Amino acid sequence: QVQLVESGGGSVQAGGSLRLSCVASGYTYSTYCMSWFRQSPGKGREAVAAIESDGTTSYVESVKGRFTISQDNAKNLYLQMNSLKPEDTAVYYCAASNRDTTCGGGYWARGKNNYWGQGTQVTVSS
Repeated sequence: QVQLVESGGGSVQAGGSLRLSCVASGYTYSTYCMSWFRQSPGKGREAVAAIESDGTTSYVESVKGRFTISQDNAKNLYLQMNSLKPEDTAVYYCAASNRDTTCGGGYWARGKNNYWGQGTQVTVSS
């Protein structure tokens, strides 16, 4: 059974940094796409960043240059968030593809065919 558990959320002031972690267990795909999404009150789920099993990364425009997605050999996922802005406030979710696949260009941003974590809250104050 696949389980994804996020941690590292919290409250910071604008301009600050946070590092989110996602511990994956039972995840055995060798070709995969893992990603971060976020959802703020009154808004739909928004793609943030993705990383393929070969290390290829993708970012949405609003976080380029500020956020860095990475993974380790155990398929744990990380999101380093720098220069945080109030509009980054959201619940952040870890996602992992539920089949052997790449991130498929922009397909990953649709948020389909994934396992999901429970989310971790990030609050950025001005």
